[in-house]
Amino acid sequence: MHTTIDSPPPVSARRRPWWRRRWTVPLALVAAGFLAFSLPPYLTGDPTLSRVPQPEGFGLHYPLLVAHVLFASVAMVTAFFQVWPWFRRRHRVWHRRAGRVYVFAGVVPAGLTGLVIGARSPFGLFLAVSDVLLALLWLAFTLAGWRAARARRYADHRRWMLRSAVLTYSIITNRVWTGILIIVLPPLQDTVFRGDPDLMAWTISGLSGWLGWTIPLLVVEWYLEREVARRGRRTALAP
Repeated sequence: MHTTIDSPPPVSARRRPWWRRRWTVPLALVAAGFLAFSLPPYLTGDPTLSRVPQPEGFGLHYPLLVAHVLFASVAMVTAFFQVWPWFRRRHRVWHRRAGRVYVFAGVVPAGLTGLVIGARSPFGLFLAVSDVLLALLWLAFTLAGWRAARARRYADHRRWMLRSAVLTYSIITNRVWTGILIIVLPPLQDTVFRGDPDLMAWTISGLSGWLGWTIPLLVVEWYLEREVARRGRRTALAP
């Protein structure tokens, strides 16, 4: 745990306006496009439109999957406002309200339902372990961030919520890896996968599941540690 502070960090008068934050508009567009593509099939209540096959002997899978998708969609929308610096500085009250929605109407129910459907993944044990670990870390990071905010430890709050937000959006990077692996692995079906399409599908799902959240999480950890190192250098050079 890194050092904390007891009040919100000071706002610099020379902060860049929101439109000059290079990542804000692309993140909003990517998240909106992903939700526009992924959400509609689960609003119909028709299990045949589900993009995840129903495991045998688990009748609750589809309703839990729908609940997971809906709550995770809430988390994706509110996460954007949580990590958007301009919104956080200009609308502190709405930032706190959106944060409560993010935690209690987004991550917590989505994480709990994700634990159950992840443990019963129809794509094998490799992906099931990834899904369960992802859900546990998602819940842990989010609740740690919420507790830090309640204790007015805003530096810790920011770090935990950045980790949480990365896991919230990891479903998008998961799909990117899925597309890459669908292109790369099929030529190996007759050799590496012994002509078994199910084995190849399980491998693609498992690898994309693990890579989708571990690499972004490593990147954000590198970013956070780099911030700490920069702050330490500035402190050392200060008169």
